[in-house]
This record gives sequence, C-alpha cells and structure tokens, in this order.
Amino acid sequence: MFPINETMGQYSELFMLLAAGTYTVAFIAFAWDLAKSSKMLRAVDLRAAELAAAEAARVPVGAGVGASSAAVDRADSDVAGPVGRAERPSSSVAHTATGNAAGIGQTADGAMRYSAERRAPARVAVALTVLGVAIHAAGVITRAIGSGRVPWGNMYEFLTTGAFVVVAVFLVVLIKRDLRFLGTFVVGLAIIMLVAASVAYWTPVGHLVPALQSYWLIIHVSIAVMSSALFTLTFAMSALQLVQSHRQKAIAAGGSDKLGFMRLVPSALSLENLSYRINAIAFVGWTFTLMFGAIWAEKAWGRFWGWDTKEVWTFVIWVVYAGYLHARATRGWTGTRAAWLSIVGYLCVVFNFTIVNQFFNGLHSYSGL
Repeated sequence: MFPINETMGQYSELFMLLAAGTYTVAFIAFAWDLAKSSKMLRAVDLRAAELAAAEAARVPVGAGVGASSAAVDRADSDVAGPVGRAERPSSSVAHTATGNAAGIGQTADGAMRYSAERRAPARVAVALTVLGVAIHAAGVITRAIGSGRVPWGNMYEFLTTGAFVVVAVFLVVLIKRDLRFLGTFVVGLAIIMLVAASVAYWTPVGHLVPALQSYWLIIHVSIAVMSSALFTLTFAMSALQLVQSHRQKAIAAGGSDKLGFMRLVPSALSLENLSYRINAIAFVGWTFTLMFGAIWAEKAWGRFWGWDTKEVWTFVIWVVYAGYLHARATRGWTGTRAAWLSIVGYLCVVFNFTIVNQFFNGLHSYSGL
C-alpha cells in the first residue's frame, strides 16, 4: 500500500473522530432544547391557569354562561383554523390554549412546517449538525481516496457512510419539514454507528475481494444505504409515535402530562402519516436493492438467487415492509399496530447488517471482520 493511501486513511479516521465529537455536542444541544422548552411550557401552563382563574373570579355569576360559551367558540375557531390548512399559533400562550382545547396538550404543527418561533438551542444544534456532516463528508471522501474506490466495501465503511447518509437525509428533509424534534434521536443513532464502526468493525484501507470489484457495487449498495437511512428516520418517528399515542391517551383520560417535552413533537397521527410516506419511498429503494443484487449475483456467481443468508434476509425485509404498506393502505392497520410493524422492519434491517454479517457464513461474508 502506498504511503499516500495510509495517510488518507489516517486523515479519514481523524475526520470521523471529529465528526463524532461534533455530533455529540449537537446531541446535547438538541436534548437541551427539549428540556428547556418543556420547562418553559410548564411555566406558561401555570401562568395561563393563574390568568384563567383570575378572569373567572372577575366575571359576574350571571354573565358566566355567556362568557364561557363565547370563550369555547373562540377556542374552537382557533383550533380549527382556516379550512384545509393546519395552523401553528403564533405565541406560547396560544400554543397552550390550542393544545388544551384539543385535549392532547399539543404545541407542534401537524403539518410540521416552520413557525415564526426560533429556539436558540435548536438553531445551535442544527448548525452543529451541519458542521458535523461537513466534517463527516471529508472523512468519507478521504477514505474513498485512500482506498481508490467507493467507501462501502466492508462493515466499517458501510457504517460510517450510512451514518453520514442518515444525518444528511435528516438535514435535507429539515429544509421543508420542522423535524428538529427528531434531532436527538437521529444524531444519537449516528453517534452509535460511528462508535460501533471505530470500536467493533474498524478495518484498514485495502482492496476489495474480486466479487465486489464491479460497478454494481456503486449501484446496489448506494441504493441500499439510502433506503436504510430513510428506514432509520421512520424507525425514530414510529418510536415517537408510540410514546405520543400513549401520552395522548393518558391526557384524554384525565391523567397528568409526565412527558412535557413531547409537546414539541407532532401528534401521533401526523407522525404516522409522514412515516408512512417515507416508508413508501424507502420501500421502492429497497425493491431496487433486491433486484440489482440479484442481477449482480448472476454476473458474479452465475445465478440470480441462491438462498444465501444475506439474500434471504434482504427478501425478509422487503416482505415485512410490503406487509406494512399493504396492511396500512388496505386493511386498516393504523395507529400503534402500524408503528410496531415499521419498527419490526427496521429491526430486521439491523439484524441483517449485524448478526447475519458476523455469524452466518455465505457468499456475502466479506464484511472485513
């Protein structure tokens, strides 16, 4: 191996370390935003309750019924908003009033658009995430230069590149949708992937085995990485959907709101709808992953399908997500059942990448371990 390759490999590892450190600070900023906003919302609730009690004490008894009726009418109007358009209130007090009237204590816009409100910790967290992605990209590029090929020939490279794509996709979606509430979970998963790559799966820069020396590596694996990144986003959203659904039911039953930070997260239905759309896109990508993998197998080994463990689990993942899309679209599997099925699909993705690669022998056993 030429010295330039070794040097580029060392630079890549340094960039990966710096990216992990930047992501860690961004993770703390995202978590700080959730905690700070939750504390602020509790204070607003307390103040609103005090104002409501003071107002009720000043209203004459005879005028109480009419005033209450007018207040309800105004609240209903605020919640409904203009027909066919989701609205985000313009102030924290309006947030609270709208959430309480809806019965779920919600403050996030169901359409997940950006509001006029700008939270400093969230802005800092997003800026740090952008910086982390830039450093991470440098690490991926220097790894590619050092190896003289695309940097996803083993588990170390797949993890580091996959983590980069996950965060990059999150930032791209963030341009149109206010998904800052996902920042803690997405950045946290990226940190775990980078740490696992460096600790458990580190592989020095080297050449690929003959079966991987094909242009199909770029086509097949790039689509698989992108689809896995989208599945990662929907996994985080499905997990939040379960928490939000449980919280909404508890509040509707008259219980206390023990997860105040979840008021920054859209309703369970909004999370489910967006997760379904993203899963549909990722499923198309995974379908192409399966198809192009079969074509590559025919060129490399002379057959399209050989029941190799990796091939079987790639198909299992396809079946699970196909079942999820079909059940939700035609069989009425909505709510928590759809969320759990989406989570099961992602667990199959994780199993396919970790357990299958490490403990099952086959034609795909070139993970670098």
